[in-house]
Amino acid sequence: MHDLARKRTNEEFSAFYRATIRPLTGFLINHGAGVQAAADIAQETMTDAYRNWDRVTHPRAWVYKVASRALVRKIASVEDLVDEVPEPTSLIPRPDAIAEWEAQYDALPLLRSLPMRQRQVMAWTLADFTPTDIAEHLGLSAENIRADLKKARRAAADRLKARGEEQ
Repeated sequence: MHDLARKRTNEEFSAFYRATIRPLTGFLINHGAGVQAAADIAQETMTDAYRNWDRVTHPRAWVYKVASRALVRKIASVEDLVDEVPEPTSLIPRPDAIAEWEAQYDALPLLRSLPMRQRQVMAWTLADFTPTDIAEHLGLSAENIRADLKKARRAAADRLKARGEEQ
């Protein structure tokens, strides 16, 4: 019976992993992480999720919250001062192509131009979380989240308008 339960857990987690790892990595990139750091944090978060799978009641929300917190800790630490040489992974098979990948995503420079809180709220929003969900995960009021989201959208619109006028 134990083997059957373990097999079911592994199948559930495997399906969750396949459906979530890339969007989670994109969420972290939108949140301000470099591609390599985002891939590392996403992988570490999924490892933690597997270890805690039987206790996690809302896996998608759990991994986004854990990954977001891990990124905040990384940003606040001294680790970021020295860039590591990236190694190939399943998410980033060609680390030398990171700049090329980032360049094709027009939203990244726009998101990175926003203040940290606005970028954070936009990253959660782009990951399909509602302002109420975001408020719960970040420990803020839904009104504050909506205000930050409004400011972020206005700043993005202004930047896109300015870019259009330059061309």
